[in-house]
Amino acid sequence: MTVTIRPAPLRGRIKAPPSKSMAHRLLICGGLSEGGETRIRGISDSEDVSATLDCLSVLGAYWERAGDSVRLRGTDPRRHPPAGPLECRESGSTLRFFLPLCLLSGGEAVLHGAPALLSRPLSVYETVCREQGLLFRTEAGGVRVGGRLSPGEYRIPGNISSQFISGLLFALPLLAGDSTLSLLPPVESRSYLLLTMEALHRFGVRADFRDERTLFIPGGQQYLSTDVEVEGDYSNAAFFAALRLFGAAVEIDGLNPDSLQGDRAYARYFAMLDRGTPTIHIGDCPDLGPILMAVAAARNGAVFCGTRRLRIKESDRGAAMAEELSKMGVSVTVREDSIVVYPADFHAPQEPLNGHNDHRIVMALATLLTQTGGSITGAEAVRKSLPEYFSMLRSLGAEVYIEKT
Repeated sequence: MTVTIRPAPLRGRIKAPPSKSMAHRLLICGGLSEGGETRIRGISDSEDVSATLDCLSVLGAYWERAGDSVRLRGTDPRRHPPAGPLECRESGSTLRFFLPLCLLSGGEAVLHGAPALLSRPLSVYETVCREQGLLFRTEAGGVRVGGRLSPGEYRIPGNISSQFISGLLFALPLLAGDSTLSLLPPVESRSYLLLTMEALHRFGVRADFRDERTLFIPGGQQYLSTDVEVEGDYSNAAFFAALRLFGAAVEIDGLNPDSLQGDRAYARYFAMLDRGTPTIHIGDCPDLGPILMAVAAARNGAVFCGTRRLRIKESDRGAAMAEELSKMGVSVTVREDSIVVYPADFHAPQEPLNGHNDHRIVMALATLLTQTGGSITGAEAVRKSLPEYFSMLRSLGAEVYIEKT
């Protein structure tokens, strides 16, 4: 799908999309809750969330959807091994959250994923399985695991994706004994761990920090059914909030000012980018990387630190943004753990931009095209997290033309 955007005055009010991060977490907790019915409001039609719902069905949970609400009756993965392969599609959260749950029954399970997803590292789980004598084997189109996870002490690098730690946090409370997770410094993306712990607590499950790098998880716990709503998403709201820096009169409703989401930081970082050429550490909010680079390109440049993990997202986000921004006259240097966006004579692209099969790259580039005009190929990638993105942009007055290819 190719999208062409022409500059136009933007104004209006939108409701923040529901948080994809919290939707995954709440759905999994609901899918593990037995003895009652859980209702979760604010579930989007994104491809990633749909993958999580499909995998819950394979584990034995029952759910039905009405509008943006999902009603669930949970399952116990200790007693019910997966009924078939878990189709994770392109969702890293789904794959990493469900893999430990597949190690509770003692049987074997296969988790499938798109090639781009399976190219992303799973070394943390591979190490856990090797140390506990469990099966972990990559095979065509997926990974096969087997055996039963044991309670005890886990030592996990703190500078890898927090999704590995969150995956263990879902599974360990269901084991008979207590467990500790020791996070080896440096610890990044702590805010995502706090989101996982908040979701657990809402379903009656305890997991607490004993100190800054040690999590204690009592065993023998049970997930309790409840009624919850997914809060608004700061990650996707950032793409609309950035329009204000270019003169758009855009208001965003539905964001919790007390949210634990690390991407709340966008407001502070946008102000810094608007004032000068700052140095910003994004280790705790890597999903903001593309939009921060876009704003820096259109403003005064910036230095971003803590960018190592941008390489293992849906695309190599630093390299992808550097390639596309070069088409708009902006030079970018990508280093091992930092990115420099140089101040430049920012202009309309001289050729179509490429979305790199990455929803956040597409939305970051579209933000810039509302000012310069231009086209993006591969724009269908927004379906991964926000399929209604372009209709929301149109509701603000943007001239968006979609050509299906």
